[in-house]
Amino acid sequence: MSRRAHVSPLPSAGLRAWRPLLRELAAVVAARTDAPPAGREARATLRALAPPPLERVAERFGLNDVEVATLALCAGTEWDGDVARACAQAHGDPARAWPTHGLACALFADGDASALAPDSRLRRWRLVDVAPGLGVAEARLSVDERILNVLVERSFLDPRLEGLVRPCTPGDQTPDEASRRIAAAWSLAARADDCVLADLGELSVDEAERVAGATCAALGLYLHRLDARDLPANAAEREALARLWEREALLVNGALLVECEEGDALSTARAAHFLDGVLGLLFTAGATPPLRRARLRCALPLAAASGLAQWQAALASFGPHDADTMAQLEPLAAQFPLSREAMRQVVAQVVEPGAIGLPARLWDACRERTRGALDALAQRIDAQVDWDDLVLPAAQAEMLRTMALHVRQRHRVYRDWGFDAKGGRGLGIAALFSGPSGTGKTLAAEVLASALQLDLYRIDLSAMVSKYVGETQKNLRHVFDAAEAGGAVLLFDEADALFGARSEVRDSLDRHANMEVAYLLQRVETYRGLAILTTNMKQSMDTAFLRRLRFIVHFPFPDAAARRRIWERVFPPGMPREDLDLDRLARLNLSGGHIRALALNAAFLAAGESQPVRMSHLLSAAEAEYARLEKPMPRNDVADW
Repeated sequence: MSRRAHVSPLPSAGLRAWRPLLRELAAVVAARTDAPPAGREARATLRALAPPPLERVAERFGLNDVEVATLALCAGTEWDGDVARACAQAHGDPARAWPTHGLACALFADGDASALAPDSRLRRWRLVDVAPGLGVAEARLSVDERILNVLVERSFLDPRLEGLVRPCTPGDQTPDEASRRIAAAWSLAARADDCVLADLGELSVDEAERVAGATCAALGLYLHRLDARDLPANAAEREALARLWEREALLVNGALLVECEEGDALSTARAAHFLDGVLGLLFTAGATPPLRRARLRCALPLAAASGLAQWQAALASFGPHDADTMAQLEPLAAQFPLSREAMRQVVAQVVEPGAIGLPARLWDACRERTRGALDALAQRIDAQVDWDDLVLPAAQAEMLRTMALHVRQRHRVYRDWGFDAKGGRGLGIAALFSGPSGTGKTLAAEVLASALQLDLYRIDLSAMVSKYVGETQKNLRHVFDAAEAGGAVLLFDEADALFGARSEVRDSLDRHANMEVAYLLQRVETYRGLAILTTNMKQSMDTAFLRRLRFIVHFPFPDAAARRRIWERVFPPGMPREDLDLDRLARLNLSGGHIRALALNAAFLAAGESQPVRMSHLLSAAEAEYARLEKPMPRNDVADW
C-alpha cells in the first residue's frame, strides 16, 4: 500500500511536538525484525517523548506506559510514512502497513495482551479500535478519529454526538446553595468510574440549567444539554451513545443535563436506561427518570425557593384558594421536592370542590407517592401512637421532643438562616437509641414518626451487612436513595451488627468493615430526613462514631413507678376488664415490650373464655412470658394475685 493511500493528511502545526516521538516509534518498530528492545525499555523511552496532548489523554483516561505506547503507535501510522512502513516490514507484507494486536503486545507489553483486552482502558473508552483478523494476534489496530484529532489539539464535538448533545451558552453562574452542594458531592467522588446525579426536577428547565451551569463553572466543567426525546429507540444505540458521551466528557471536561418532558413516559424511560449506563456528573430536569441502578444522588437544599411557588401554582391551576391554604403549603414544599408534573398529579388526586383540610390531604398523598422503592427495601411500620403512649424519664422525653422540633424547623434554620450554605455535612438529623431490649426504642421511633406525620421504615442492619466487598455500601445506598424523595424516618435496628465491626485495621477485611461504617456515617450526616439507630450495646461502639450523632438517647430499664404507668397505658379503652391491681402488676420486673406482650396474651386468654380480663388471666400470661424469657417466675410477687 502506498504512503499516499495509507497516511492521513499531516496537520503540520499540531505534529511539531510529535516529531521526536514519531522518529523513535519508527526506530522501535523497525528494530522488531532483528534485535527488538525489551518492552519496558521501549515504552519508557516513548513515554519520555510523549507530547503534551498525549500526556493529557493519558492522565484523563488513566493510561499506563504500555497503553500510551500502543496509542502512540496507532496514531503514528496514520501520520508518518516511516512508522507505517516499519509496521509493514515487521509483518513481512508491504500491504499491511498498520499495527496489529500481536505487534503491539510484542513491542511494548512483553507479550502480555491485557492492555488490549475487551475490558481494557484503550477499548473501554474506544481510544483504539480492534478490527477482526485471521486471529487475535493479526487483528488490526486503529485509533478513533476523534482521538486522532485530540492528539494534535484539534478540538470539536464528536460528530456522532452532533444533533443530540448541545453545548450550553454560559449564563448567570453565581453559585447558590444547590450548586455548592452538587459541586461538593462531585469533588468528593470525582473519578472516571464515578457518577453524581443531581435531580433538578423540582425546578423549571431554565432554572435547572442555571443551577447546572453555576455548578459547572465552580468545577471548571463545560455543560451540555441532551433532550430525552432525541435518544435512540434502540437499546444498543443508547448504550453506544452513553460510551461516546463518557469519553467526550473526559476529553472536554464536560457535564450533561438531560431534559425529560413531563408526561412523556416513553422518552423518560429511555432517559432512565441511558442514565443507568453512563458515568460522570449528570443533571436531570423536568420529569425524574425511574433509575434502576443505584447512583450517588445529590439532594438539593431543603425547600428550594421555587418549591413553594410551584406548589402554589399547581394548586391555583385547579381553582382559586384562600391565602391561608396557600401559606400552609410551605411545609409540604420543604418535605416533598417533587417535579412540577408530580405536584400537578398530587393536587388533581386530592382537590375536591368544597372539601376542607386540603393541606393535610396533600401531605398524605405525597407520603403515599414517595414511598416507591422503599417499600421493597424495608419494613414500613404503621405508627398509630402518640406521646401519651411513651413512658420515659423527663430528660429522655424532652430530648425526643427536641428531635421532632429539629425536623420540623430544619428548612427554616438550614435555608432561611443560612446553615445550609456552610455545607451539607452534619446537617442530617441522626440519633442513637440505646438500652436493653423492650425499653421503648422502637416505640419512641413510632411516636416521632406519628408526631411528624412521616412514614417510618425499619431497616435490619444485620441483613444489610454482606461479606462481599462493596455490597454493604450498595445495600445502604439503595435505602438512602429511595428514602430521599419523602424524607421518611429511618430506623436502623441492631446497629451493633455494623458499628461493632469498626476496629483497628489489621487486614483488608478490617479496612472494608471500617469503610462500611464510614459510608453509613456519611449518608446519615447528609440525609435530609431523620435517621435513628438502635443498639443494646452502646459500650461496644466507637466513640468517634458517637460524636458524629446529634442525639444519643438512653432508654433505661423501667423502675416500679414507670412500670405502673406502662400498665396504665397498655390496655385499650374498649377492653373489658375486672379487678386489675396495677400496683401488683408493677411488681413484675419486666420491660415495656414484655409488659405489652404479656397484656396481649392475657387478652387472648380472656377472649377464649368469653370473659373480661382478670388477674388470673394475667397470672397465666405472666407464667408464659417468663417461660419464654427462660427466667424463673417470681412467686413472691404473684402470691396474692
